[in-house]
Amino acid sequence: MASEEIKETWLTQEAYDRLKGELDTLSTTGREEIAKRIEAAREEGDLKENGGYHAAKDEQGKIEARIRTLTALLKDVKVGEAPESSGVVETGTVITATIAGDEATFLLGNREIAAGTDYTVYSESSPMGAAILGLKVGEKSTFTAPNGKDIEVEVINVATFTG
Repeated sequence: MASEEIKETWLTQEAYDRLKGELDTLSTTGREEIAKRIEAAREEGDLKENGGYHAAKDEQGKIEARIRTLTALLKDVKVGEAPESSGVVETGTVITATIAGDEATFLLGNREIAAGTDYTVYSESSPMGAAILGLKVGEKSTFTAPNGKDIEVEVINVATFTG
């Protein structure tokens, strides 16, 4: 994208509640528990050869990274019902498409929406997502894959995401 724009993420209420709960837990008890583990491991002595200390510090890094990810995701979020399908590809719809000759069904949006479902998820900012966003059933587009190949995609169906 040539210009920077605020990217709003759409989430179902269930996904938002789940992610907000995870963030709250990690930010409070998660941090407290890992701090206790680090302190207990530190008391064992020499930190150079203390596997428990290093494992706890690695876990702390993972917790802090997840907190940053969730905070960023929930900062610019739009919570609501999945958009009612109108035959146009939009965030939060289930797309059936022919991609390079193979048929696939997937959700367009954030992978957190599809937790607990069997849907593959493509971001609307991915090369394919950006290429099909706004297309109607029967329309085609081409996107460039990470390997540099141009891939044709045809929208066969657009359905409402039901979770």
